[in-house]
Formats: sequence, C-alpha cells, structure tokens
Amino acid sequence: MTSLRHLRECLGELDELERSIKHGIDSMCGKLYRAIDWQRRFEADASHELRTPIAGLRAQLEEARLHPSEIDVDDLLERALNDVERLQTLVDDLYLLAQLQAAAQPAEPSLLDLGDLVQSELARRSDRLDVKVQVVPGVLVRGLDARLRRMLSELLDNAQRHAKTVVFVQVRRTADVAELVVADDGDGIGEEDRERIFDRFTRLDAARSRDRGGTGLGLAIVRNIAYGHEGEVHVERSSAGGAAFVVRLPLA
Repeated sequence: MTSLRHLRECLGELDELERSIKHGIDSMCGKLYRAIDWQRRFEADASHELRTPIAGLRAQLEEARLHPSEIDVDDLLERALNDVERLQTLVDDLYLLAQLQAAAQPAEPSLLDLGDLVQSELARRSDRLDVKVQVVPGVLVRGLDARLRRMLSELLDNAQRHAKTVVFVQVRRTADVAELVVADDGDGIGEEDRERIFDRFTRLDAARSRDRGGTGLGLAIVRNIAYGHEGEVHVERSSAGGAAFVVRLPLA
C-alpha cells in the first residue's frame, strides 16, 4: 500500500510538472508570437514612413524631367534637399531606436549632474518659445551623457511643437529617484492616449506633427533611453493645462 501511495504521489507530481512545463511553453510561445507581430508591424510602419519622402522626391524629379523649361531649379533643389533631410533624420532615428532596443551601450556610464546637463543643453538651443527652468542642485545620476541629452532634446522638441506660450523644465529629487520634468501649456494629452504616445510612429495629429518636423519616433526613443538607464517615463497633465513628461532615474 505504501508503494502504491508513493507511486500515486509521484504521478501527481509528474502531472503538476507537465502542467507547469506546458504553461511555461505557452507563455514563451505567446511572447515569441507577440515579438514577431511587433517586428512585422515595425517593418510595415517604417516602410510607410520612408515611402512618403521618397515618393515626394521622385515626383519632383519626374516633373523636372517632363517639363525642364518650366522648373525653377533653385526651388526644386530646395524641396528635394528637404525631402532628403527628412529621410536622413528618419533613418538616423530608426538606427538609434534599433541600438536602444538591442541594449547596445556605446560607452561606459559616468556620473552626471542632471541639472548641469539640462542647463548646458538649454544654453546651446535656440527655441521658438521661452523655457522656464527650475533645477535642484546636486541631483546626480549615472548614465550616458549623449543619450540623456538626446532624451532631453526630444522632450524639449516635443514641448516646443505643442506649447502655446511657454515650456517648463524641472529637475528635482524625490525619495531615491531623480526626476526630470518637461511640461508645456498646450492642449495636453488625453488619458486614453498617454501610453500609446510612446509607441513608434504614433502621432495624435499625424498631419500636424509631420508638418512640424516630427518623425514619430521621438517619444519611443525617450522611453527606450529611460529604460536603458533603469528608469521610466510617463505623461500627465501639467499645472499649465498641457502635457508634462516625467522621467524618473535612479540616483547615483
């Protein structure tokens, strides 16, 4: 009887092990299928975004070939160069995003004062709207200077595109994290869009964002840089009524 009971217990354990393995395999397959779907959508989105400036460039060149005497060469070159520049920006952003998602580190992290980084980045910019800055000194993080500057630059570009009169930048310390806040007094972002805004090629107003120079990858780059520094980013309503992007990074 003891041997039979022991055999039943062993069979029960084997059944439980089988269920556990099956659950693990199903979970891994689900993640794999989602990754494949993500890759396919990414390729489709990238192809679509690249097709637009290429089509514009081709149309201009074909028009010049068909009607050479009617073409203003200087105007043609200006429009063609604008399309090439947009293509270059898009390709550069795609390459950076691929590096970030592959967790590629171009250099060793260093100790950085987040407030100093913000001040120096703002000093080299020439923005359309006034930027009000509030910085707590001595907020230190460990990271890659170039990537944190890129993250800040993307947030500032986004705020400048959507602000009405002013942009706000804040560096502060909260518990054991450093916080970087970039806010504006624009129309804000609805709660239903505050997560998907970080997806690739997401534009809440596609035509307006494209006209203003956005590639649709900026906020995806921001989130990936934050994740690469063991941090996070989210968007909330700013005190001025617009959007406030809050980046949290571990203190050094």
